[in-house]
This record gives sequence, structure tokens and C-alpha cells, in this order.
Amino acid sequence: MTDRSNAARTEIRVEKLKEMLDFQQQAIVSRMLVKNAAGSVTLFAFDEGEGLSEHTAPFDALLIGVEGEAEVRVDADLHRLGEGATLLIPAGAPHAVAPCAQFKMLLVMLKGERKA
Repeated sequence: MTDRSNAARTEIRVEKLKEMLDFQQQAIVSRMLVKNAAGSVTLFAFDEGEGLSEHTAPFDALLIGVEGEAEVRVDADLHRLGEGATLLIPAGAPHAVAPCAQFKMLLVMLKGERKA
């Protein structure tokens, strides 16, 4: 049996993703939920008219739609990401995010090599 009284603890609680971050006018707001050696999990809230221009990332990125919809361009392909939908973007692939209106997404950055 492990004595957890002296171990560092993370508060364990249930939260609704939609309620964890508010929209701000003319802004993209983010909140990092987890960061460790394996990667990170970040919640984003995009106000209408805001987006991410084309860029690349050194790691695989999993996007999860939380609220609203966005068009996500990966290389030359356009994908529509809505609430509950996921999109895996391979490391190094150029991509951009263009919300259709206010939009929230969860970004999971996965360090390391992908296995089949």
C-alpha cells in the first residue's frame, strides 16, 4: 500500500469543457490543462473572425471540436470540425484553423513517434 499523504496530488474533479473557458471579443483565448513529457492538452476559444494562419507543428496534433464549427485546412484538404468531431494532423503538415463563428476546440499535442 502506498502512502499518498506525502505525495504530490492533482485535484481530481469533473468539469465541462464548454464551461472551462469563456470567449473574449476579438481574441483567441487558451488554457493549458495538462503539460508533461508526453505532450500537452490545451483548450482554445476563438471569437468570431479569429483564427490560426497556416503553420506547422513538430508533433502530431489531435483537434477535438468542443463548441461551434471551424474549417481546418491540412495541406490542400479542407475539413469541417464540429462539436464532438476529431481530426488528427500529422507532425509537419501545414494547417490552418478558420472558425465559422465562435468556436472552442481541445488541442492534444502528442510527442514521440506515432505507431500504427
